[in-house]
This record gives sequence, structure tokens and C-alpha cells, in this order.
Amino acid sequence: MSVGKSLWESNILEAVLASVDEGILIAETNGSVVFCNAAARQLLEVPEDSPIVQLGNVGGLNLKLVITRGLIDLGFDDAVSRRQKDIVEFERWLALPGGSRCIHLRTGLIERERATPFRLVTLRDITDLKRLREEADGLAPEDFVTRDARMQEVLRQLRQVAPTEAYVLMQGESGTGKNVLVRQLHRLSPRAPRPLIEVNCAAVPGELHESEFFGHVRGAFTGASADRAGRFAAADRGTLFLDEVGEVPLHLQAKFLKAVQERRFEPVGSNHSQTVDVRIVSASNRNLKNAVDARQFRADLYYRLSVITLHIPPLRERKADIPLLIDRFLGVLWRRGYEKAVLSNEALRMLIEYPWPGNVRELENAMEHAQICAIDGDIRPDSLPQDIRAYHGQGIPPRAPTSAHETSDSQMRGQIMFAIKRCNGNKAAAAKMLGVDRTTLWRRVRKLGL
Repeated sequence: MSVGKSLWESNILEAVLASVDEGILIAETNGSVVFCNAAARQLLEVPEDSPIVQLGNVGGLNLKLVITRGLIDLGFDDAVSRRQKDIVEFERWLALPGGSRCIHLRTGLIERERATPFRLVTLRDITDLKRLREEADGLAPEDFVTRDARMQEVLRQLRQVAPTEAYVLMQGESGTGKNVLVRQLHRLSPRAPRPLIEVNCAAVPGELHESEFFGHVRGAFTGASADRAGRFAAADRGTLFLDEVGEVPLHLQAKFLKAVQERRFEPVGSNHSQTVDVRIVSASNRNLKNAVDARQFRADLYYRLSVITLHIPPLRERKADIPLLIDRFLGVLWRRGYEKAVLSNEALRMLIEYPWPGNVRELENAMEHAQICAIDGDIRPDSLPQDIRAYHGQGIPPRAPTSAHETSDSQMRGQIMFAIKRCNGNKAAAAKMLGVDRTTLWRRVRKLGL
């Protein structure tokens, strides 16, 4: 695609630009593309037979909008109405047909004598460099280590949805790593330079929910001596993570729906609406669809929050991840100054067979306990927390077992007592934790005289 004699005295410069590795686009001020080199097509995954006519549609990608948002994030709030002449540069994660890529863009208006200026856009793929830098900072996108096929599919979906504006709901038991996934999603999103505001809805006192999320004006209630911005306002142009969103009081869910759907709300005590640009990511350790059916959660709010739903499997269903996580947590402890300790095979077996009702969070705490209680540089069964030893029938037995059969009964007794205790006496839940049906559990309880 030639830019014509008005730009060049010959086609030599055009040939040079066409051969460089960096993507280059040149457009008129109205967005009409007059030049695009092969590197830009390859980087943006635009087929050769697909014409590039406008910055607003480069192989289905609105590059004009990407540039405008980049300028706004750099502080040029009038980027929509005013031409930005200086050359500026920024990074953006773009959702391309082959997956998300981090692109470094440089753009600006190039002035010409007695002629209208044109916009120059250069693009460079820095995805690999970005991930190496994040890894060096301890913030690698792959920091959710896993070998489990279900969990790898969750990570694939997360990387696919991260560059979009879609709202995401994460469902899974407490301690499965939903917070880690939310931070990873935010880092991979175009909102990464902006704040990620995290709030645990279950930890907010009921009478303060409205003020905590939407803010208040001075005099709105007793003690409101000054205006206060809420969590929605704090997350403006960033990401708001609503952990345990199912705990939001039912009477406030209508206001949440308006804020989530319209990105507009009124602070407590104010008659004026406030507009924000936030991406909502939610999480819940209970099935919100069941809460909707039980009329404990608004259906319209649920469907608005769950545009994309990711189900995080519990740790007991991905045993292959346990050794990976153990290595990760021990490495963190050693970097914090703990002496290096070796995990014995028997201790590893006990850790893998344990059902982990507290999931990854419990495993992390267990490894610190084991590291502290290591014996002569070895992490042995005696180094493990009491719950794990009790599950395996090693909770300080009154006498040493005299046979393999007795050991088996001792372990079974510990497992059943542990499961029933952790499930607050709920036999059905205990049976599920142990991986057996209620009838089998009843027979074992009767056999052991529990």
C-alpha cells in the first residue's frame, strides 16, 4: 500500500519500512490507513488478503480506540477531542486470534509543511519480555502452578478473558486461590496500570455496607464528618474485586445492580449520581445459582456478574498439584530466611493423602509449621500439623500399634473423626470429604465403635 509522492520523493523509504521487524502503520488524521508494513500485519495477525483501511478496524481490532485509551491513561484526558502531537509510548494487552499479546506502542502526529499531518504508529511484541520481568519481580502470570487438566483449562480461560471488559465470577471453596487468579487476571488486562481494589464483602459490618462501597457525603449520618469515597470510586478505571459477593445484604443488591450495570451510583446522603469506569470481578465460596434459587441472591445481579464463570476445583481433587505447591511454599520460606529442610517420603505421602479442607491456604500454613518443626533438617511426619497426623491416626496414640491391621484401624479412626469434626458433625459432608457414601461411613463408624 503506497503512501504516494506527497510523502516520499522515491519509494526507497517505503521499501525500508516494509522490511523492518517493527510493525509500522501510517494513517491520516481521520484514521484512514495509508501504509502498513508486513511486520504489523504479522504482529496483529491480519491475513494478507484482508485490506487495512481504517485504524478503527485492523483485522477486527479497533486500534484507534486502543490508542485513545492509552493516551487517556497517560494523563491526556482530552485525547478524544484534541490531537496529541507529541510522540508517546505505552503498553497494551491485546486480544488477538492467536491469544493475548502485550504490545508496546509508540504514536504521535508527524507535521508536514503546507500539508495535513499524519499519524505514525509503531508496534513491538513484548509479551515474552513482559513475562520475564514479572517473573523476576515474583509476579509471573504462571504463578498459579498446576499440573491438573481442569485447572489448566481455568488458566486458559482466564488468559482469554483478561484483555476484555467482561465481568468474571469465580466459584470455589475458600482457600483455593481465587485471590491469586484475580490478581493474575488484572495484571493481564489493559487495566493493569490502574488500581486493583479488593474487598471482602463478608468482613464489612452490615450497617456499613452502603458507605463502604458507595461512599458518603458529610453529614449523611452520625459520625460522617467529611466526604468519603467508597470502593467503587477508588477502583475507577481499574478493577474492583468483590470477594464473597454472596454476603452482600439482599436489601442492598438493587443498588449494587445499578452500580454494576450502569456504572453509576449515589453516595450515601447525596442526590447526585457519580459515574465510574470499573471492571467487576467477583468470587464466592458457595454456589450463587443455588442462592438465586433460594431467593437469597438477586437473579439479575447474578447474571450480570457471571458473564464469564470460572469454577476453581478444590485441592483434594488435584492431588498432582500438591508436590508443586509444596516446593513453591518451601522456596518462599527459604528466601525469607528459614533454614533449608528436606521433606521425607513418608511426610510427603501424608500430605498428598490428606483431604485439605482448607485448600491451598491450609497447605501453605502447614508447610510453615512443618519447616519450623523440622528435626535435624528433615521434615518428618512428626513435623506436620496435628490435624494431618490425626487424619492418619498418628495423633499421639495411647500405645504403639502391634500390627498392620491395627495401624489401618487407627488411621481410619483418625480420618473419620477428623472429617466429622471439620464438617461440624454433618455426616453427609464428612462422607463426601472422605470420598465414600453415607452407608459406608455408617458401617465404618459402627465397626470402630465411634
